[in-house]
This record gives sequence, structure tokens and C-alpha cells, in this order.
Amino acid sequence: MWKYILYRAGYAMVSVLVISMIAFAVIQLPPGDYITDMVNRTRQTSGGIDPEAEQRLREAYGFDQPMHIQYIRWISNIVFRGEFGYSFFLKRDAGEIIAERMPMTMAMVLGSFMLTWTIALPLGIYAAVRKHSIFDYGATFIGFFGLAVPSFVLAIVLLYFTYSNFGRATIGLFSPEFVDAPWSVAKFINLMQHLWVPALLVAITGIGALTQTMRANLLDELNKPYVNTARSKGLAETHLLWKYPVRHALNPFVSTIGWLLPALISGDVIISIVLNLPTAGSLLYASLLQQDLYVAAGFILVLSTLTVIGTFISDLLLAWLDPRIRLT
Repeated sequence: MWKYILYRAGYAMVSVLVISMIAFAVIQLPPGDYITDMVNRTRQTSGGIDPEAEQRLREAYGFDQPMHIQYIRWISNIVFRGEFGYSFFLKRDAGEIIAERMPMTMAMVLGSFMLTWTIALPLGIYAAVRKHSIFDYGATFIGFFGLAVPSFVLAIVLLYFTYSNFGRATIGLFSPEFVDAPWSVAKFINLMQHLWVPALLVAITGIGALTQTMRANLLDELNKPYVNTARSKGLAETHLLWKYPVRHALNPFVSTIGWLLPALISGDVIISIVLNLPTAGSLLYASLLQQDLYVAAGFILVLSTLTVIGTFISDLLLAWLDPRIRLT
């Protein structure tokens, strides 16, 4: 088991390194950079800028170096100093900006993840056990509804409904009186009162997909000969269901942790913009538009690392559920 864990951990570290290279390269694919945009804006307002001043700016920010030199300097500062660079647009340290947004982002993603599993797991099991019943058809409808309707559309509908009926749109993660207030028990309770709305909106797609996944997996297991053999020996139906078929059906279900995290994070980008949430999504989008290199690359690196960690946890859970995986 330890050999398998070390192997997967090494594989995860290599994956993060490759992702960091790809993220840094992709951020620089659009023509120009922040200095180019700044020079263009200056020319539109004041008529021009000294070429020597532009060159000094490029040297100060390291844009005069080749891309691989910029990457080595960037990743070295992250690994050895914990420095993500400087935000040209916000004029602040990029690491501080990322640290401010990630707690709320992780709170919403974890809340969405818990809602997804809490709803999808029992819904999929019950739909499989009560196949072709009204409940099964209802669960199937919920699944297809979650897959078909974009979460941002539901967010817009929610905004319209709350504003039309209550005179106030459901935006943000805090009530106005708690936005700038220091952390306290009252502020935490207020966060929990607001968090479930965007968390559920982000989780809807995952609920639809995982409900259908669990239902299909469990139906496949329930039709296997070992289930009929266990029934013929007098094993109680509930005990039989949870000891064998559900556990075997969980393998593909657990494997979805790896792709569920990036799906939740990508959903967070749109939801955070629509609902004006203080999460990573809206700031990542703004940094990409402004070509704020180090903020965008830092966010992508952190979110990608969390995705790799999610995949690593998924691998460990699969190895625990099915010992045969440890031998592969």
C-alpha cells in the first residue's frame, strides 16, 4: 500500500510541475503583455510614451527575458520564497490577492462537493433499487435537468425571483453589515446562511451527473450472479445491498472526484461573476482580461494543484475500496 501511495504522490508532483509550465505558457499566448496594454492606453490618452521608458518598464518587470527564463524565475520564487509575483493591475503582491480569495473559493467548492455527494449518492441508490418507479423517473428528470440547464441561467433566474419577491437580489456571501466586519460567530453564521445558495447552483450539474452514474453502476451490480447467490442464502436485502453492490458501484463514483473538482471550480467562475461573489472566479477572469500575468498564472497553478490533490485522494480511496487497484 505504501509503495502505491509513494508512486501516486510522485506522479502527482510531476503533474503539478507540468501543469505549471503549461499554465505559464498559455497565459503568454495572447499577443502583447501588460506593458503593451499600458503603453497603448497611454498613447490613447496622452499621445505617446518614451521608448526608453517602455524598455525600462520591461526590464523592471522581467518582460525583456525569454519565456523559459521568466518561468524559471517565477516557479523558483514560489517554491523557495512563497512569492507569486506582483499584480500589475491591482498594484499589490499576487500571493496576497490569491490568499484573500482562496478561503471563500474553497468554502464554496467544498460546500458544493458535500451537497453533490449528499444528494447524488442516496438519490442514485434509491433510483436503482426502485427501478422504473415514479421516484426513479423523478431522479432521472432531476439528473437530466442538472446536466441540461447551465448553472448561470439558474443564478439569473434566482436573482430575478428574489428581487421580484423580496425587493433584494441574492448576491454576495455576506449581508451588507457583515461585509467589512471582523470575523465572529455572527459573521460565520451569516456566511452559512448565504453560502448554500451559490454552492447548490454550482453543485447542480454534478448532482445530475453523479446520480445517473450511481444508478447505472448499481443496476449493473444488482444484476450480477453473486447478488442472486447471496439472496438465495437468506442474506437480508439491506445488508446485502450495502455490503456488496453499493461498495462495488462506488468505484466509478469515487473516481469522479478528480474531474468533479475542476468542474466545480469552472462553474464557480461564472457563478461568482453573476452573483458578485468574493471568490477566485471573478478575479481570475479579470486578470486574464487585463493580462495580469502573475495573478492569473498563480490562480491557475493553485486551482490545478487542488485538482491534482483531488485526483490523488480519489486514487487512495479507490485503492482502499478495491485492493486489486494497488497491484496495477
